Amino acid sequence: MLPSPSPVNIDRILPRVQKPARYTGGELHSVSKDWDRVPVRMALSYPDIYEIGMSNNGLAILYDIVNRHSHFLCERVYMPWLDMEEQLRANGVPLFSLETRRPIRDFDIFGISLGWEMTYTNVLSLLDLAGIPLRSREREHLFPIVMGGGSGALNGEPMADFFDVYLLGEGEEVLTDFCLLVQSFKAACERRGIERPGRTERAEFLMAAARIPGVYVPELYQVAYHPDGRIDRIAPIAPEIPRVVGKRQVEQMLPTLTTPIVPFMQTVHDRASIEIQRGCTRGCRFCQAGIIYRPLRERTHEEVIEAVEDLMNNCGYTEFSLVSLSTSDYHDLPALVRKLHDRYRHRGITISLPSLRVETVSVDLVQAMEPTKKGGFTFAPEAGSQRLRQAINKPLTEDDLLNAVEAAFSHGWSHIKLYYMIGLPSETLEDVMMIPQMVQKAMKVGRRHGGNRAKITVSCNIFVPKPHSQYQWAPQERREALAPKIKALQEGLRIKGVHLGWSDESEAQLEAVLALGDRRLGEVIYRAWSKGAKFDAWSDYFKWELWQEAFQECGLDPDWYAYRERPLNETLPWSHISDGVMPGFLWREYRYTWLEKTTEDCRDGDCSACGFQDDPNCQPKFQQMLAQREHPKLKELPVLQPAAAPR
Repeated sequence: MLPSPSPVNIDRILPRVQKPARYTGGELHSVSKDWDRVPVRMALSYPDIYEIGMSNNGLAILYDIVNRHSHFLCERVYMPWLDMEEQLRANGVPLFSLETRRPIRDFDIFGISLGWEMTYTNVLSLLDLAGIPLRSREREHLFPIVMGGGSGALNGEPMADFFDVYLLGEGEEVLTDFCLLVQSFKAACERRGIERPGRTERAEFLMAAARIPGVYVPELYQVAYHPDGRIDRIAPIAPEIPRVVGKRQVEQMLPTLTTPIVPFMQTVHDRASIEIQRGCTRGCRFCQAGIIYRPLRERTHEEVIEAVEDLMNNCGYTEFSLVSLSTSDYHDLPALVRKLHDRYRHRGITISLPSLRVETVSVDLVQAMEPTKKGGFTFAPEAGSQRLRQAINKPLTEDDLLNAVEAAFSHGWSHIKLYYMIGLPSETLEDVMMIPQMVQKAMKVGRRHGGNRAKITVSCNIFVPKPHSQYQWAPQERREALAPKIKALQEGLRIKGVHLGWSDESEAQLEAVLALGDRRLGEVIYRAWSKGAKFDAWSDYFKWELWQEAFQECGLDPDWYAYRERPLNETLPWSHISDGVMPGFLWREYRYTWLEKTTEDCRDGDCSACGFQDDPNCQPKFQQMLAQREHPKLKELPVLQPAAAPR
């Protein structure tokens, strides 16, 4: 057995960096186990700074799950800020974990969450700082296994060169399965007298890992391309490797984590988060999360109230965020909010509700929120016109929005936020010009109730098509078409009390390229990183010119990836990854955009024929529909050509 690695000494470094609390560890509820007594050791990371990574509720859950197992340990590491990275390199100090300051290269598993494409170059920085060869094929030894997860793993092809394995879908169960395989494989190596498993053992392990449902091993699949750059086929290299890898999800949500790590410093979301439901049945066509997090699962009121009690007692939190993809769809939300306020008012409780659907915000809900007039309400109309909202399957009306705004301002709120997207499929300049018209009407409501105190923040982000969504075939809108729309917003929203923010066209294009891209982008990512690209998610540090140079050197055109509509019969880079729904359903919904045809929420209406295979609540409806062979929804599903799936 290899000797236990010594902790890294950073005492001489910390006085030279801003915010040393990012790197000290030792927070309340952090876990430090005896390294020599635990067979499987995992380092878990989000590829951005501490304040952002510590706000990731999913990683907090996985950290807790792993550390609850007596044979596993999990420690954390985040992307060092620029000053700390400089100090690590100058002093020859390897990247280390927060809990015990062990070098990351000495762990068995290095797990990295891919929640946003704009963090991809930071992944390379983490590997480089850890002293781990960047490319999977360059690693002479099995450990540490570089493992990816998160929504980005469902098209992990652009980063396939750098990861050994991906865990697809929800990690609560598949991560435990993976750690158990690592444990058994390490034990087998020890019995064979192998102290440090090399390339032979690595190949054996990856073949075994690929047999775990929800585990995708990129190097076990070959990709062939047509002369024009499109993918010809994606095929496993051996018959025992699954042709299609499906995501994993838990049947029921685990109990809320009520002992999360309490950071020493302020984080981006400096409050306790309680996931009140997971999944969404609304079917907004631009929304990747609405597909990949199916099926819908909810917590009971009693479970939420108990979680609030425990978090207050265990962590001292009084601010709580009730989170989900569509919080206002949670059953009898006003009643839950009232129960929480009534029970914990004396303790100064504050409740925030992100992700509110405009048409479900009622006076009843606003009144329930009245005891907490902190911050503001956030609404997401997404599109300026009724026509476009119909097209994207978010059919709220102008009256719905104005009624929600009226409810908020009339009950004492002085600030609301409105989220829109521009560049959506079928959008026209006229659709965009209706955004300022709507904001003007909303501001009139605000001034009627709050005078000059009324404020509205308008955020307009450029639409980015994502894999496993109804718009996975859609092109992103080109810059020349976006320019007059952005100008119309800038001119139309010069209104006192209104603040406009919008995303950068170059950043949005890169996000689209990395979201929709294939394995050939690995070299582009590497070259951009080598030239100095990092913290691309931070506008002040994003350098589009570095990426342009990298694309040119690799002979790839970013416009081809971002601005090209894909036909139905094209093999997409993620065609061998299943999100659980039928591709025909996604294509039908994409086509409905131009018909401006909506699909009702299957939670309240008929089955939408998405074909999701693993929801027992959906199966009876879907099977009944299949029995009706002439059902119009099934007749509208296209027959996919062979090239739409891996061969």
